Amino acid sequence: MNEQVSSGTENGGTAATIEGLSTLFERNRRWAAGKTSRDPAFFKRLVGQQRPRYFWIGCADSRVPATEIVDLDPGEMFVHRNVANLALAHDPNFAAALLFAVENLQVEHIIVVGHYGCGGIQAVLSPETSDAIGQWLQPVRALLNEPRASHVCEPDHLCERNVAAQIEALATNPVILRRWREGPSLTLHGWVYGIGDGLLKQVCPARAGPAFHERPSSTTASPP
Repeated sequence: MNEQVSSGTENGGTAATIEGLSTLFERNRRWAAGKTSRDPAFFKRLVGQQRPRYFWIGCADSRVPATEIVDLDPGEMFVHRNVANLALAHDPNFAAALLFAVENLQVEHIIVVGHYGCGGIQAVLSPETSDAIGQWLQPVRALLNEPRASHVCEPDHLCERNVAAQIEALATNPVILRRWREGPSLTLHGWVYGIGDGLLKQVCPARAGPAFHERPSSTTASPP
């Protein structure tokens, strides 16, 4: 961190930080004005309800903005993000988001989205650490020990295998199983985003129930 910024008001650091953040407020005002100029009722509709069809489970990477990638407006997609897009049932943050998405919002599609060039994947392929990141990534590291897993040592392959593993975990999650037994249809999708070209790719079959059916893979992901 820059020493001047972290040293407080004595060196003018706080003032500089506030001045830098003010540009975000300016950009926010321009964004809001642009939205209302094109659609005067846009924000009024958002206040009244949230009815997204999709639950996006993605990486926290700043280069992978969920709604922008698929050209959706706020309110059209419920989003949960963490390092390496993990769907861990024992993580209370994720568990709460999943429960709300499935039972309260009644989403129709859950989409796990990894991305090539993921820092979490790179960390798994680097020497293991015992810090918070190392502990969080243990489920991904375990994929390296699967039978015939030599190919996943390549970053892009491990990225794709990790997405498929999260779909497998979701397919056994009690929240998902209950919805498949009792509720309206719900489909799980595994995709990867290419930062280099901006395109999504399906990397594993979609699952629509315990005895899941397969949908043909394609070069790019088809809209649900």
